[in-house]
Amino acid sequence: MKTLADYHSLTKQAVALIEDEKDLIANLSNLSALLNSSLDNINWVGFYLYKEQQLVLGPFQGNVACVRIELDKGVCGKAFSTNTTQRIADVHEFPGHIACDAASQSEIVVPINSQGKTIAVLDIDSPITERFNEIDEAGLIHFVEQVQDKLIF
Repeated sequence: MKTLADYHSLTKQAVALIEDEKDLIANLSNLSALLNSSLDNINWVGFYLYKEQQLVLGPFQGNVACVRIELDKGVCGKAFSTNTTQRIADVHEFPGHIACDAASQSEIVVPINSQGKTIAVLDIDSPITERFNEIDEAGLIHFVEQVQDKLIF
């Protein structure tokens, strides 16, 4: 398990990786790759972007994923519509969970904001129940807070 110091180090790497690049897709691709190679016991990490009144699949690492998610649907939709991080210990107990990958057992979704609006979410799945704890949540919120202002949507 990661410590907050580990997450802060990971965040510094992420900022350095994207600070001189303006292309959103390139940056989100590298961020998903960085997270995928740095976090243990995950089976999917990526981004959903707000487009056309729904969340649309963006850059990710993992198995094939749901392409479009309606707002207020599933963990990603709830995180987006409420602008709150959702840390779900067992996705099968989450009302309205969207099962894009049957292997996923737990999930954390962090909203991404720009100019006062929620514009995307970072979604991470694990094949283990209760994979994400308070440290993961705090670390990933810090990660998003530091990179979101450097991303150009």
